[in-house]
Amino acid sequence: MKSDHGHGPAPSDSSPPAEGPAEGPVEVPPLEFARRLGLPGLIDVHTHFMPERVLTKVWEYFDAVGPLVGREWPITYRMAEEQRLAVLRGFGVRAFTAMLYPHKPDMAAWLNGWAVDFARRTPDCLHTATLFPEPGVEGYVRAAVESGARVFKSHVQVGGYDPADPLLDPVWGLLAEARLPVVMHCGSGPAPGKHTGPEPVARVLARHPRLRLIVAHMGMPEYADFFALAETYDEVRLDTTMAFTDYMERFVPFPVGELGRLRDLGDRVLLGSDFPNLPYPYGHQLAVLERLGLGDDWLRAVCHDNAARLFGIGARTGSGGEVSQGIHRFP
Repeated sequence: MKSDHGHGPAPSDSSPPAEGPAEGPVEVPPLEFARRLGLPGLIDVHTHFMPERVLTKVWEYFDAVGPLVGREWPITYRMAEEQRLAVLRGFGVRAFTAMLYPHKPDMAAWLNGWAVDFARRTPDCLHTATLFPEPGVEGYVRAAVESGARVFKSHVQVGGYDPADPLLDPVWGLLAEARLPVVMHCGSGPAPGKHTGPEPVARVLARHPRLRLIVAHMGMPEYADFFALAETYDEVRLDTTMAFTDYMERFVPFPVGELGRLRDLGDRVLLGSDFPNLPYPYGHQLAVLERLGLGDDWLRAVCHDNAARLFGIGARTGSGGEVSQGIHRFP
């Protein structure tokens, strides 16, 4: 995909940026960002909603994650569920996910049951389900598909499993046949796991080349390897979650030599944020995408149009209008 503004300025090397100003990282107001681009809103494919007691445990993990990655990870949007929904909608996010994931067996089916109810009472949420390599996984994944799931989450790092586990092979086949996207945290950031990295994912794709895989966090820090998979398989996509942000650039900088490939993959890149668990304001993710200098057409595709096409969420029209399909629209 070609940019309307070209590459724009790029740093001369991949060294981490200097510490930001005392007032915090640069950000843009999300509503103004979307309106400037002529978008009906933003579509965020990587946001977390889950049962409150599970989310509390996740936040406790992040509160203690400093020793793991060598720095603090403050939760910017630590608030009750209804407040989080109001904040996200206030940012102009018209569709989002409820990324949830098990860390052990006998948990995924229960999470999927919660997700059915959440999707029913949250019409602008793309009904999200999850999985784990265990006996019975094909059955509960099929049940989730039949209940209306529109996207799945696989967390290889937290779950500690090989995505090429034979127990998951029929599941990947089922999801490929159903054409349902899977957002998979499979890169080795912020810390490597036993089965993270591109090699296990390449084995899955070799068997299921039509699987609609969305590589979370753009596969950081193995950006180039996951770009190669996207170039090889037409259904592989990448989400922007935390990529390019000042927070992550300090210890897993994006290789600036890959900007051209990122531009050309612009029809396969989707906005993701990690809301509410991000350690900076939501508008910072948007600001750093703009800072790449890849042009407004690239930004429109990434922040709305690619996901709208993938999930069938209305359409922008030449007059700036849109076709709504029960998805939240900002005022």
